[in-house]
Amino acid sequence: MNEIIRTEDLTKHFGSNQAVHGLSLHVDKGEIYGFLGLNGAGKTTTIRMLLGMIRPDSGASYLFGQRVDAGSHTLWANVGYMVETPYSYPELTVLENLEIIRRLRGIPDCGAIDSVMDKLQLTSYRDRKAGSLSLGNGQRLGLAKALLHNPKVLILDEPTNGLDPAGIVEVRQLLRELALNHGVTIFISSHILGEVSKLTTRIGIVHHGILLQETDVRELQHLLRKRLLVQTRNPDATRIKLTQAGYDVKLSEDGPLLLLEDHAIANPEYISKLLTDAQMLPILLNVQEEDLEGYFLRMIETKGGIKG
Repeated sequence: MNEIIRTEDLTKHFGSNQAVHGLSLHVDKGEIYGFLGLNGAGKTTTIRMLLGMIRPDSGASYLFGQRVDAGSHTLWANVGYMVETPYSYPELTVLENLEIIRRLRGIPDCGAIDSVMDKLQLTSYRDRKAGSLSLGNGQRLGLAKALLHNPKVLILDEPTNGLDPAGIVEVRQLLRELALNHGVTIFISSHILGEVSKLTTRIGIVHHGILLQETDVRELQHLLRKRLLVQTRNPDATRIKLTQAGYDVKLSEDGPLLLLEDHAIANPEYISKLLTDAQMLPILLNVQEEDLEGYFLRMIETKGGIKG
């Protein structure tokens, strides 16, 4: 079986608030799926339903082809998860917290704790109380608990929250290695859009509880808008010249002229020659590509804005 995670028309309301509505997605083995959305978009609620922590109003979620419900005890032996703030016993040390998880998970190998602490750079904090850890190291401890039993599936809610740039890179490399070399399926929610694009193989964009789009990261390049920025010392004359040459010229908010046509973007040297021959030397000629954050905001704006 290649499909590891699946939801079908998952729906959840809290009173009059629609948290998740008709959400259907699937994640295959070894895939790193990025679940993107603004705060309050329904990411954590979806994860809680996927883990059986709360019951959907309608629809269902499946792990390894088995429906998730209150009696799905056998599923959790192969699932590691971290939801919202990582839970720990604040008066116990990092080592003691992990020892509790080792016993609860029935892991016979005591060396598993040393191994996971080493992976997450926690060894030097082993005797420190969890309550005194920084936000970033508390996040590392949460990840260590999720990874301790070498799960086949990782479901992580904002796993890089609080980590410094070096820590983010370490976690990214660790998760990628688990997926590529060990076939671990990873479902990761985040609002750190640029980071998700560097890690995931596929992304789903959720807004107001509705899945707006799923996109393979390799195909994302073709969906990002591009534009050619042109600037000379005489913008008015440049605009007239480019318009006379058949280009649709737009003004940007910060000064440079914008060309959005594919021909101009693919052949900026034509624009350079046209302006140079007209004695309007370009001081800026740059093809600019929309980043993932810009694409995300454009997507949700076309689906009713970013209210709420």
